[in-house]
Amino acid sequence: MTRSAFSRRQLIQSTFMTVAASSVFQPNLRCWADEIGLFDEQAANVESESTGQPAPSSRIVYDSPQTQQWRIGLVLDPPVTCRDVYATFPIPQNWPEQKISCVNQVIDPLVVGWDSRDLASGVKQIQLRMARVPAGVRTETSFTFQIERSRTLPPQKTDDFVIPRRPDRSLRIYFGNSPNIDASNSIIRSASRELAAMEAESDWQRVEQIYDYVRENVEYVEGSLKNASVALRDGKGDCEEMTSLFVALCRNAKVPARMVWVPGHCYPEFYLEDGDGKGYWFPCQAAGTRQFGGMEEYRPVLQKGDRFRVPEKRTPVRYVAEFFKCERTGKSNPRPEFIRERVDA
Repeated sequence: MTRSAFSRRQLIQSTFMTVAASSVFQPNLRCWADEIGLFDEQAANVESESTGQPAPSSRIVYDSPQTQQWRIGLVLDPPVTCRDVYATFPIPQNWPEQKISCVNQVIDPLVVGWDSRDLASGVKQIQLRMARVPAGVRTETSFTFQIERSRTLPPQKTDDFVIPRRPDRSLRIYFGNSPNIDASNSIIRSASRELAAMEAESDWQRVEQIYDYVRENVEYVEGSLKNASVALRDGKGDCEEMTSLFVALCRNAKVPARMVWVPGHCYPEFYLEDGDGKGYWFPCQAAGTRQFGGMEEYRPVLQKGDRFRVPEKRTPVRYVAEFFKCERTGKSNPRPEFIRERVDA
């Protein structure tokens, strides 16, 4: 995976492009309206079914929703003829703090098939195929989503939250190592032992100690992506490294934790249970203003997670990027342009 200044600073995305034979893809010309029900059905259950968290309750308050419209898709205007075009791009989905609906779609006549697919619990993708795109012919496949995003208020009572003693099977992905989250590194484990030796009145306070440790020991400095252990060793990192380090330290403390991706930024979530054994994901801001257990954020959630298996990639990735491949006639670059832009601003 190659990382550019664009992906690192603006939209946290990368594009994969290969020139090869297309994989088998069954044509599917159904209207996106058929998919709307899928979003609505998932709205209340996306966490409870996939990560053990119940539907939103009074312990977490989602407040003051704001509505935005975002256009996401692919524009292809190749200088060479492209055959067997296959592309994927991620789209947002429902979360407790976010509701999605599709308000417009543009499906180019050259698209012979498209569909959506889920990658675990944190990502939904659009797949599309075009048999042939002549040189100089512009095609567009895009969807405009209406996204209602709420801020998350921290809980008023925290002393009864505990680290899950018997984590649900679906939470196991949020333990251990992920790309650039080297939780088993000796530097990370040494810091974890130091934190474990500190007195804490509750498990909530113990996680907050991890949060404060990251913010006190890593200075925000933009740079190339590096492992969490390197950020801790050097004492420098940006939102990705600081989030990765918080997640790594939480996992060493047996606290499920994951990354949350929004346009141009990321932050972590950690998972605790109340006295009745109900689990909740709580956000916090590793880099930026101090926010622990709540989040004053209105940018749409793009993905949640940091270890995804994508059929087009051999190894797990921390963020699901766009993918493009085709057979071309000539040596010029097909120049796929993936779009993700706010259109109501």
